[in-house]
Amino acid sequence: MSKKLSYKSSGVDRDTENETKEGMASALETSDARVLNKIGAFASLYDGAFPEYEHPVLVLKTEEPGSKQLLAMRYDKVENVCHDLVNHLVNDCIVMGAKPLSIQDCIVAGKVEKDIVLRMVRAFSDAAKENECSLTGGETSWQPNVIPEGTYVLTASIVGVVDKHKVIDGSRIQEGDTVLAFASSGVHTNGISLVRKIMEAAPAILKERVDGELFIDAVLTPHRAYYRVLKGLFDSEGLTGLAHITGGGIKENLNRILPAGLSAQVDLSKIRVLPLFSLLKRYGALDDADMLRTFNMGVGLAAVVRPEDSGRMMAHVVRMGIDAYEIGTITTGSGAVEFAGALQWSNMHRV
Repeated sequence: MSKKLSYKSSGVDRDTENETKEGMASALETSDARVLNKIGAFASLYDGAFPEYEHPVLVLKTEEPGSKQLLAMRYDKVENVCHDLVNHLVNDCIVMGAKPLSIQDCIVAGKVEKDIVLRMVRAFSDAAKENECSLTGGETSWQPNVIPEGTYVLTASIVGVVDKHKVIDGSRIQEGDTVLAFASSGVHTNGISLVRKIMEAAPAILKERVDGELFIDAVLTPHRAYYRVLKGLFDSEGLTGLAHITGGGIKENLNRILPAGLSAQVDLSKIRVLPLFSLLKRYGALDDADMLRTFNMGVGLAAVVRPEDSGRMMAHVVRMGIDAYEIGTITTGSGAVEFAGALQWSNMHRV
């Protein structure tokens, strides 16, 4: 062999990797006393003593942001998709009544570009702090010829904690409870493959504006997180169930928390559809049934509450800056979510 080979010539530059890791150090700084070591260790140490909990239960979840990361890279919105990923994880954790503790990210790249990776790690860290938890580490993997240069694949995991007797799993839901909607910030991280298809088939949609911002900026608005809103309600006996509205829409997420023998009746005419979904419907010639199964339609999270507590809880959420309103009722049934009425497209609502 005439040419001497090296790891660098095979596509991986260890110097760039090390420089990138050094740049991550400041993003991983935390005041959380439970984090016992810093970047550079083989694994993160997190103090598992929870004296404030009678019977601590860990809540674990791994997630990825789907094809939204492709649009985020194309339009130079990498920070947005990192917030998407953390916020999605946080929501999946807190609907169990849990406090988020730790985020671990994974960035897989065809080529590690130091500036982009550092932007991502800082965004992961910022998003974690906004949700009162810590980015405790993760993995950055350089994989030439496995995925193309310029392509990044993101994933992350979360650990949360909840007292066993305070777990919110829907088991206390009963007939007559009220279903509340907490407004989403837009499409969140579901349905993006359909959004991309509409963009390809009807590129004129890119010239549209939603509440004063460009269509693509509205699409790439980060997934809303609800922890700071909900934590003040976790101790309420009147909160009986929480459902994060993701892929499958209201019908295929709210049903996941319904006890046997109960159903949810949701009045579609009460849903405050966001303007972004009206644009997608028009340019994609989408029918309502497909939209309801693909998108959240403006409902980022559904809460099931005792009817006598409904007004108080809605007022709390609204005070925190998020629209909240009643959309349905729990009835006897087969465990399904049943729709009544029709979506109202003539009365759009702002985020």
